[in-house]
Amino acid sequence: MPEPSAAAVPRPAATVMLLRPAGEGMEVLLMRRVRSMGFAPGAYVFPGGGVDARDADGDLPWTGPDPQEWADVLGTDVRQARALVCAAVRETFEETGVLLASEPGDEDVTLDTDSEEWERDRVGLVDRSRSFTEVLSRRGLVLRSEWLRAWSRWITPAVEKRRYDTWFFTAELPPGQASRDVGGEADLTLWIDPARVEGEWRAGRMPMLPPTVANCVQVAECGTLSGVRREKRDIVAIEPEIRRVDGQVRVVLPDGIDYPLPG
Repeated sequence: MPEPSAAAVPRPAATVMLLRPAGEGMEVLLMRRVRSMGFAPGAYVFPGGGVDARDADGDLPWTGPDPQEWADVLGTDVRQARALVCAAVRETFEETGVLLASEPGDEDVTLDTDSEEWERDRVGLVDRSRSFTEVLSRRGLVLRSEWLRAWSRWITPAVEKRRYDTWFFTAELPPGQASRDVGGEADLTLWIDPARVEGEWRAGRMPMLPPTVANCVQVAECGTLSGVRREKRDIVAIEPEIRRVDGQVRVVLPDGIDYPLPG
């Protein structure tokens, strides 16, 4: 393990716990990363990824809380807050086809992103030949920042070579939209009751990194989508440590809870 002084600088990232109603409860979308991925191969994750330089574009069409309000909530400066919100929405679209945007003042109109034209835009975002500002502006759409809710912030342990400073958001699946298997980074996507996730993980059926498990547990405790909306969150950075506990390498959280390190 490298010395703390040699720790890699965490890369800013954003991820979204996409939720939808299911019976009297709710489900969360998880994606299983292909085993060829350099980070967390084979693990179930939420859609998301690193911040792109163009995510901070001040010309991005936007409604809901402004970047200053988001900066206050996320504990960042305005530029980074804008970039994190944009990255959360952009990455969700790139990886699932779900777009948290609408026409200005007409959020109830269903967007059909399952078309050849939309697919060209999605691929252009993935290969960075198009910016999110360009895609939304050309279509006369606005990013709906009010559809996002800040949930938590996790920083990869200092001993890891590849580190991320990741802000987690929740968002409800927009009416009329459906997730699709796109993007190429996942070989399986599924909707699952967040209350089942910890059990599946402990049984070894769903490998996950600790933040994914912990956030699913917290969302499940809310019971319903309305419970998630009412939950008050204080966004404080959580940076676990990797320690040897009873002869096993585990990820230890600041509150003392520990998780076995994924194999």
